[in-house]
Amino acid sequence: MNFGRISVIAMNVFKEVIRDRILFIIGFYILILAAAIGLLPEIAASTENKIFLDFGLATANVLGLVVAVFVGTGLINKEIEKRTILVLMAKPIARSEFIIGKYLGLVTVLAVLTAAMTAIYLGFLQFDKIDYSTNSLLIAAFFQFLQLSLIAAVAITLGVFTSSLLATALTFFVYLTGNITQDLLQFARLGQNPGIQRLTQALYLILPDLSRLDLKNDAIYGLEALPNSMVLVGHTVYGFVYSLMLLAIAIFIFSQREF
Repeated sequence: MNFGRISVIAMNVFKEVIRDRILFIIGFYILILAAAIGLLPEIAASTENKIFLDFGLATANVLGLVVAVFVGTGLINKEIEKRTILVLMAKPIARSEFIIGKYLGLVTVLAVLTAAMTAIYLGFLQFDKIDYSTNSLLIAAFFQFLQLSLIAAVAITLGVFTSSLLATALTFFVYLTGNITQDLLQFARLGQNPGIQRLTQALYLILPDLSRLDLKNDAIYGLEALPNSMVLVGHTVYGFVYSLMLLAIAIFIFSQREF
C-alpha cells in the first residue's frame, strides 16, 4: 500500500469538496445561528441557555450529516458514471488505496467542517454571553466528528455496490436507526414478542450504535454530566473499529467489481 498515492487521492477529494460545498455550508450555519439569536432572544437568555446550546450542536450535526451522506455516497459512483474509474484503474493504484484515499479525503473535509462550525458556535456563545463549558462542548464536537466519520464509511460502503440514490436512502436509514437501536431493544423486551425481539436484536448487532457517539445532551450540562474517561475511550475505539470494518467491506466489494 502506497501512502503517497492515498494522500494524493485524499487531497483531490478534499479540494473538490471544499471548493464546491464547504464555504456555503459554513455560511449557512452562521446565518442559522444569527437568526436563532435574533428571533429567540428570551430563550437564548433563559436559565442556563439550554435550548440555544442544544440548537447550535444539533444544527452543526445535521449539516455535517448532509455532507457525509451526499458526498460519501457519490464519491465512488461519480467515478463509475463518468467512466473516469477506467482511467484510474489503469494506473498503478490499488483498489484499497482508492477507497482509503476517498474516505480520508472526506474525513478531512468533515474535520475541517466540524472545527469551523465549533469555532463559530463558541464565538456566538461568547458574543451573546451565554454560559457554557468549553471542555464539554469540545468533547461533544469530537464525538460528533467520530459519528460523521462512521456515517461517511457507511455511505462509501453502500455507494460501492448500489446507486447513489439508494445508497443515500439506506445511509439515512442507518443513521436514524443507529441512534435508536438501544431504545428499540428495550421497547421489544417490553412487548414480549419473540419475532420482534429477534429483529431488534439483529438490528442492534448489525447496525452501528450511534447513540454512543452522541454526547450533545450530556455536554449541555457540563463535564460532570459526561461519561467517565474510560467510557469515552471505549466509545472512541468503538467508532474507529466500526469504521475500519466498514472500509474493509467496501474494499472487498470494490475489489470484486468489473468495469
